[in-house]
Amino acid sequence: MILLRHGQSEFNLHFTRTRVDPGIIDPRLTELGHEQAARAAEALGARQVRRVVASPYTRALQTALPLARALGLPVHVTPMVRERYAFTCDVGRPARVVAREFPDVALDHIDDVWWPSTDEPEHSVLHRAATFRAEIATRDDWAETVVVSHWGFILACTGRSLGNGEWIETDPREPPLEEVIWRHH
Repeated sequence: MILLRHGQSEFNLHFTRTRVDPGIIDPRLTELGHEQAARAAEALGARQVRRVVASPYTRALQTALPLARALGLPVHVTPMVRERYAFTCDVGRPARVVAREFPDVALDHIDDVWWPSTDEPEHSVLHRAATFRAEIATRDDWAETVVVSHWGFILACTGRSLGNGEWIETDPREPPLEEVIWRHH
């Protein structure tokens, strides 16, 4: 599968500069973030992609939709690939609210409040990543799946810290990571 980190968000723009949480709930992509999403759609659209999965955060949906539209595929939304809950940007918006903004994306299968209410421990993210890897490994299309996710989840899956708009290929049948270093590059 290909794990694609969402494009630059308004949170990423400010936090990268200041290292201070700017207090933006469910941030949108910046202009650069939209450009990164378009570049990823162009590059990954040339691959044999049969499935696009994304987290319910706005920044992930804004990154996934250009690829899904280019390929004529739906976006399969799952909170399982959401970001580690640690900052204000990790507070989501209710599924019914997100559904109004993204009417072409099915969200009726997830809880209205799909994000945790407290900081998520590292071991919890590792467990969630291992569970997702095990589930996707049972699908016959895992090798042709793009998962639009977040820094912490991708780190928990691969041990790699990706920048906005970057992606990595990984085999979900490989053993899950038992620990990672939780530090941005």
